[in-house]
Amino acid sequence: MAKPTTRFVCQECGAVHAKWSGKCDTCGQWNTIIEEAMPSAEMPKSVSAKNGRQIEFVDLKGVSEKTFRMKSTIAELDRVCGGGLVEGSVILVGGDPGIGKSTLLLQAMAKLSTCVNKKGAPARCVYISGEESIDQIRLRAARLGLSNAQVELASAMNVRDIVTTLDTHEPPDIVVIDSIQTMFVDTFDSAPGTVGQVRASGHELIRLAKRRGFVLFLVGHVTKEGTLAGPRVLEHMVDTVLYFEGDRGHHFRILRAVKNRFGATDEIGVFEMTETGLAEVPNPSALFLAERRGNISGSCVFAGIEGSRPMLVEIQALAAPSNGATPRRAVVGWDSNRLNMILAVLETRCGLILGNRDIYLNVAGGLKITEPAADMAVAAALISSLTQKPVPADMVVFGEIGLSGETRAVPQMDLRLKEASKLGFEKALMPPMHTGRKKTALTSALHVIEVGHLKSIVDIFMRKD
Repeated sequence: MAKPTTRFVCQECGAVHAKWSGKCDTCGQWNTIIEEAMPSAEMPKSVSAKNGRQIEFVDLKGVSEKTFRMKSTIAELDRVCGGGLVEGSVILVGGDPGIGKSTLLLQAMAKLSTCVNKKGAPARCVYISGEESIDQIRLRAARLGLSNAQVELASAMNVRDIVTTLDTHEPPDIVVIDSIQTMFVDTFDSAPGTVGQVRASGHELIRLAKRRGFVLFLVGHVTKEGTLAGPRVLEHMVDTVLYFEGDRGHHFRILRAVKNRFGATDEIGVFEMTETGLAEVPNPSALFLAERRGNISGSCVFAGIEGSRPMLVEIQALAAPSNGATPRRAVVGWDSNRLNMILAVLETRCGLILGNRDIYLNVAGGLKITEPAADMAVAAALISSLTQKPVPADMVVFGEIGLSGETRAVPQMDLRLKEASKLGFEKALMPPMHTGRKKTALTSALHVIEVGHLKSIVDIFMRKD
């Protein structure tokens, strides 16, 4: 019996199915399975040992060449990449359409064109777009004031043509492919943007970048509907995965590293979208707190950690009387499941009545917080809104809360306190520190209030001065 020449692939997660079905069993998404042609290259014959060659093994201990990093002079981008761009590395930049990925990379290429490569020569930067024409890219460059930058532009979508152009005697130093969803390999019958085309195009470009030693940026769009093959199918193939996040209603943009073979993960870079492009934010804590109003109930400053960077953000909570049978729970910038847990602990362990109130929680500035250290700050904001008693304007709060109401220590407490002291805060509400770490130089500048249970925070706000 002849082998099937088609297959059914989920465009959300890339899972392959024997037949079509309305729901993908792997990711649980509906109407994402599409029939694709199966090329002969994906049906290899059995491997024989006759034509193979012996590979050589070496010890872990040895002398390796020092890694050369090219700095873009954009400090936020270099920080997220681990201190600069490593030659031969492949960086995947993902994000929602229109969030500013092309703007960021065009600015980075303009900066990199003024740098020198490993040989000491001016870096050659190539920008290949499959979405925009040359004139459209030039219009963006003129708006950003980058018309005089030494960046080579091209508009192409055929991977065969791109590989032939880049595989020369003097390859470029940095290449941007914008975006990988528009690229196609002409040996595939499926349309550009499908999982098969994205995987095949990425494989060919990554193999060329590794062989010729240039830095490759791949741009990928992420849609909530999953109609296009997002960059997740390439995450295991690349060296670094960066996500460009942000709310279009805010002018802040967060560049977050979720995978990095040459640096720390969960590192972030903060940018501000302006009329002339993306501007770096060297001190995001001061910027996020710039519009904060003191002596308002329901507002609390959280001392968080994003990667290796401490960051202070404002958490706002509102507990309003509910008119419906089911109170609303609206959350922006935090995990809604964790909010429900905090509300349950406040009701069960602390005796507060929140079941008859609508709860609204917001992280000011459009930042998304994922660490559990924000539990105490969220609880303090909720209690402040419920009691109509403001959190002191010179106080920061951080700490994790357990289901029994106990507070738990979080990593890098000293770094959080140092950032708070630098910005002029005088008090810190936090879990108890280990005995050996008390009375340190970092905590002596602040009045530290250690609480071991959530009930103690409630007592502070319930206390009549």
